[in-house]
Amino acid sequence: MTQQEELAALRLLVEKQKELLEEKERIIQKQNIQIENMIQALLHARKKLFGPSTEVSVQTEGQMSLFESVQELAKDLGLEQKKITVRPYTRTARQPGVRAEMLAGLPQEVEEYIIPADETCRVCGGKLVTVGKKLVRTEVEFVPAKLVVKHVIQQVAKCSVCGTAEGENPACHFQKAAVPAPPLPHSISTPSLAAQVMYQKYALGLPLARQEKDWYRLGLVLSRNDMANWIIRCSQEWLEPVYGRILEKLREHCEVLHMDETRAAFFHYAKSRNGDTAAQLLSGFHGYLVTDAYSGYEKVEGITRCLCWSHVRRYYIESIPLDSSGKELPGSKGAEGRAYIDLLFRTEDRIRDLPYEEKKQKRQEAVRPVLDAFWSWVEKTSALTTANERLTKALVYSTNQKKYLETFMEDGRIPVSNNLCEANIKPFATARRAWLFADTPKGARASAVLYTLVESAKANGLDVFGYLKYLLTEMPNNHHLEHPEIIDRYLPWSAELPEECRLKHKNTKCLKK
Repeated sequence: MTQQEELAALRLLVEKQKELLEEKERIIQKQNIQIENMIQALLHARKKLFGPSTEVSVQTEGQMSLFESVQELAKDLGLEQKKITVRPYTRTARQPGVRAEMLAGLPQEVEEYIIPADETCRVCGGKLVTVGKKLVRTEVEFVPAKLVVKHVIQQVAKCSVCGTAEGENPACHFQKAAVPAPPLPHSISTPSLAAQVMYQKYALGLPLARQEKDWYRLGLVLSRNDMANWIIRCSQEWLEPVYGRILEKLREHCEVLHMDETRAAFFHYAKSRNGDTAAQLLSGFHGYLVTDAYSGYEKVEGITRCLCWSHVRRYYIESIPLDSSGKELPGSKGAEGRAYIDLLFRTEDRIRDLPYEEKKQKRQEAVRPVLDAFWSWVEKTSALTTANERLTKALVYSTNQKKYLETFMEDGRIPVSNNLCEANIKPFATARRAWLFADTPKGARASAVLYTLVESAKANGLDVFGYLKYLLTEMPNNHHLEHPEIIDRYLPWSAELPEECRLKHKNTKCLKK
């Protein structure tokens, strides 16, 4: 090999090594981006698990100056951030009448201590004369629950005429006293016992396994299998008619529905998240449906979809880079996107209490500039190159869902977020951590029925236990199969519900605002 050939071979080798190094550099750079994205995902997961659960933005002085475009827009709308002077903390005096109001709805008892008749003055030994009484203190005594075994006796009478020569009926006739039908024949359960089991599980989130121990403490051996069977059978036989009627009323009278995969104004169980389930559930409904971006809702006919701005905001929050301590790094594009949406919510909050038609008009005046500025920012930011995968995801989501995100501008009744629905399903999500899963589809169906009735009762100011007990007492005896129209009397918002179903007190002074 000549010297020129050796030189050419060396140059070729250098070029190959250079290409190899460049390729490895690209791989390292790609891996660094992946590692950074994974670190950010881990930091956000840790913040979500151990940090504050609220998504409310914490505004600090000068924060808005990071995003001049948002600050200028807020100033034009009269929503600019104002400097807040923090006053020294002074304890607020207790409002008079709080304790009296809090205790007004409870039974009252008097425990009086009397001076013995033979007691004399401790100073001189003279005779004591009663001059009055003094209130020493007011306290609340807890009376533990108790179980009572009740024997239901039915009186039987015999006709004195039937079966005799004087009577027209040759056979003897025995007549029994009318006895109310129980919710579950041949069972020790009563409306109060079954209602308490349901109340503890679905209103208080107490799993049947824990209830089993508490019932044993009270002297009753009641297995979790028996309790589960009671819930399923009572739901199928007596509660599902009310549950079904609630859905019919929602389809007939509501024009705006909030919806989540686990709730459509009431709870519904399905084996999958297939869109056919939503289509079947909402069959006959024509109006606005407020949801997240789940594609299954596209199968529902006759609706106008409205997407939730809180979901969009959550995407941008998750794209904000965090430092190792979990604090947000200032000046990120994710924080800028969140600032636009915060401004949208502040603008909406200012017109929240207006009549629907006036709110629609005000949205065109105040909300439209915020939306236009946000979409312009999304378009410009999408054109930039970024290694932040979550920011890219947020921008793509915003762009793809723009049509449905602006639906709320069509009608003043439509909210900008689905937070109301998510707040209502929070008890279910919280309790699910304790009992994890339903053993059977029948159990899951029963849970959907019970959560619907419990949350609807809460929303209408009912005593959940009293309402469930009333349903389990009345439904086995009201002949609703022959007269289905009477089910309307048992709906959570019915004016015909008795006082035993309603909360007995309305505390205002002792409730936190």
